[in-house]
Amino acid sequence: MRIGIDATAMPLQRAGAGNYIFNLIQALARVDRSNEYVIFAKPAHQAELGVNGPRVCFVPCEFAGRAVRLVWEQVGLPRQVRAHRLDVLHSPHYTMPLRHSARSVVTFCDMTFLLHPELHQPIKRVFFPAMMRVSARRADRLIAISESTRDDLVRLWAVDRARIATIPLAADTGYRPRAPEEVVEVCGRYGLQPGGYILYVGMLEPRKNVDRLVEAFGRVATELPGVDLVIAGRPGWMYDQIFAQVEALGLRERVRFTGYVPHDALPGLYSGARLFAYPSKYEGFGLPVLEAMSCGSPVVTTNVSSMPEVAGDAAILVTPDDVAGLAAALLRVSGDPTLRAELSCKGLARAKAFSWERCARETMAVYEAAGAGKEP
Repeated sequence: MRIGIDATAMPLQRAGAGNYIFNLIQALARVDRSNEYVIFAKPAHQAELGVNGPRVCFVPCEFAGRAVRLVWEQVGLPRQVRAHRLDVLHSPHYTMPLRHSARSVVTFCDMTFLLHPELHQPIKRVFFPAMMRVSARRADRLIAISESTRDDLVRLWAVDRARIATIPLAADTGYRPRAPEEVVEVCGRYGLQPGGYILYVGMLEPRKNVDRLVEAFGRVATELPGVDLVIAGRPGWMYDQIFAQVEALGLRERVRFTGYVPHDALPGLYSGARLFAYPSKYEGFGLPVLEAMSCGSPVVTTNVSSMPEVAGDAAILVTPDDVAGLAAALLRVSGDPTLRAELSCKGLARAKAFSWERCARETMAVYEAAGAGKEP
């Protein structure tokens, strides 16, 4: 088959769904020896992906902004589908062209636009729920990246469960415990001491609940001398509350904002953390949790949506709105080296159950079912 993948939604500073798209393409190139791929992506991603060969064709696509890209998705992409004679088009970022000539596969990373609209910009609250609903109805096959997201699709829109394949993500092979000298070098770039910080990695946006993490840290900071809170990630939207919280609690000297951290530095940053805290209110998968566990970092995360599914028994789980519970977990894990070692071992074992090769092979099976027009 000739399979198209619309990777144009992948930002240059990858996170979340962008990491999913990037790693899936690389894994498909490694494991698929029979199908041909046409990848629609930014020119910079063609070089970064490093995927070459007769079975992969890149179509460079550069847009002035999100609105232009979404118009192209509906008008330009169907033309590309015809021009490249695609059998299957995979739209891995929620929405698809409403009309095109190929069979269609759409990935739903999460359902936060419906479940937590208050956490998104107004225009997204209107556009994405409407387009996602149409895509869910029209696509030949759907992919959910967790059972939690699959359950949401069935519950919210009565989508036939048989049309949805649950295909979990993975941390890439670069996420592994790093040697002490590498950890020291990476920490040095950010003015950190190995073992001297609690780490959060992710975009700064309301859904991630970072303001409550700051509040929880503020409650126990005096009991954790020499341990700072490090918040790594680029600002997304509605993030002013986080900075305001730091100022209001007098934590300017104890909370460090690194901004976006390049992927080659993240494993060292995870490996050097005293613990990793991810207090998100809702996640379609929660890839940073898996990345942290793959690097041996003890994890504290939440007990909602996909987080228990990903973390299993390898993390301390708390309720997103329970600031006291989160503070107690931070203090408990920070102060107990035996517990940290136990969580680290469990996390490393848990992470081995996930791989991008598995994700790619299960995605290929969805392509084959869609291309053959098989009934679910």
